[in-house]
Amino acid sequence: MSGESLDAGFFTRWMRAAADAMDREADRLTDLDSAIGDADHGTNMRRGFDAVRTALADEEPETPGAVLMLAGKKLVSTVGGASGPLYGTLLRRTGKALGDAPSVGVPELAEALRAGVDAVTQLGGAAPGDKTMLDALVPAVDAMPKGLDAASAAASEGAEATVPLLARKGRASYLGDRSIGHQDPGATSAALLVAALAHGGGE
Repeated sequence: MSGESLDAGFFTRWMRAAADAMDREADRLTDLDSAIGDADHGTNMRRGFDAVRTALADEEPETPGAVLMLAGKKLVSTVGGASGPLYGTLLRRTGKALGDAPSVGVPELAEALRAGVDAVTQLGGAAPGDKTMLDALVPAVDAMPKGLDAASAAASEGAEATVPLLARKGRASYLGDRSIGHQDPGATSAALLVAALAHGGGE
């Protein structure tokens, strides 16, 4: 897997698979968010990635970086709350790091995605263990050199590991101890995004 070359078509399929996942899991994401947030995460993520799907069909970017830059731009403009800027920053910074290359390997993607995750860290002021999307994204990036399936598994495990955590950032942090015992919706949607990367590109 680490030697595979990933072109714009692969990245477009990734975004489509992510849109399918957000649509399929929207109710679950909203249920998770209703416990510790504003009960709109699933609706917001579905709307945002639907817009990404439409934009990619209309514009057909020719490089991996351009796919992610366009996707990030659409998420910023269509997703409400904090999720739009955070996911938009993740994809735009990753796309910028990929540059104009017509195709990239998994090692290059892992390096670029780490730049995206670092940008999210700076924007949100959170760290792993704070019960946020970073609890899925950081393990995913750490595991990605072993392959996309390893990254997906690490993201899923990271999201599940947010259940016993005390939220320190975001809306959930206002709940104090009541945030304990609930899986973080942002970490859950981040794990869906990484799973789409691992499983969606070959569709």
